[in-house]
Amino acid sequence: MNELDRRISIAPMMDYTDRHCRYFLRLLSPDTLLYTEMLTSAALVRGDGARLLSYDQAEHPVALQLGGSDPKELALAARMGEQAGYDEINLNCGCPSDRVQSGRFGACLMGEPALVAECVSAMRAVVKVPVTVKCRIGIEPMPRAADEFEFLKQFIATVASAGCDVFVVHARKAILKGLSPKENREIPPLKYDVAVALRVEFPNLTFVLNGGIRTVEEVQRHLQTFHGVMIGREAYQNPYLLAQLQQAVFDPGWNLPTREQVIEQYADYVRSRLAEGHRLRSMVKHVQGLYAGLPRVRSWRRFISEGAGRPDAGANLLTEALRIVQAA
Repeated sequence: MNELDRRISIAPMMDYTDRHCRYFLRLLSPDTLLYTEMLTSAALVRGDGARLLSYDQAEHPVALQLGGSDPKELALAARMGEQAGYDEINLNCGCPSDRVQSGRFGACLMGEPALVAECVSAMRAVVKVPVTVKCRIGIEPMPRAADEFEFLKQFIATVASAGCDVFVVHARKAILKGLSPKENREIPPLKYDVAVALRVEFPNLTFVLNGGIRTVEEVQRHLQTFHGVMIGREAYQNPYLLAQLQQAVFDPGWNLPTREQVIEQYADYVRSRLAEGHRLRSMVKHVQGLYAGLPRVRSWRRFISEGAGRPDAGANLLTEALRIVQAA
């Protein structure tokens, strides 16, 4: 069940890792495992599942992340995901937002390990692709007085007993009251040592580390301990990192594409999607970090952001924007 190469993956990020973003990131790395934004099981089962699950075949390998806590509904959604061709189904047990908690899914589920195990078991019963879980190293407040690491071990052990053998661990606690999702990505301290302790405690499970990882050197260091590393906001703010990781981790002989080559390829994709009725702004916003740290990046971003609103704007906006950075 662990045939996917998990050494590098991109975190599921709401409002970011939509199908257009994933296609763009794929141009930078052929082998990185991509994740969808979290899709709720209710939205898939009761809504327009075909539209929500649509993607480009070039995105493979790509995993579907689900949010929910109803085992039967999650099973239906997981089966829809497998039928749509996704390579993995991942259950969100890490998102701390109030909206997610009100729906009884996300990080608050860490307080109900038996329910998570039931959900995992229900999904595994109807799909053949891997069913995995993304979680935190803990939640606050905890539902009962307990040693923090014992709480985490119990969660992992309970869910693993249902057949889940892959855990993506964000090495921060989720503060369920008083912090926004953005603050929850920054304020709770990173505790990689807790994730390392899990790796030691459960040597037969697969652990992917997530949280605060920004450089090739950090990735290579963590890969000495973990089966994989998941990159979050850094992959969006500085996507060329993925090309560097492709060469450093997957294929030392791989020739890095130039940023200009990536934009020209993505412009072809944008042109095709515009013909299908997709909005230009929803596609070009994902490329704004491509020249991060290089001269005239602010002018690049502004040109794309302002140009996307022009009534006559099309895919050529991207190739026109190249003149700004090329002039530098």
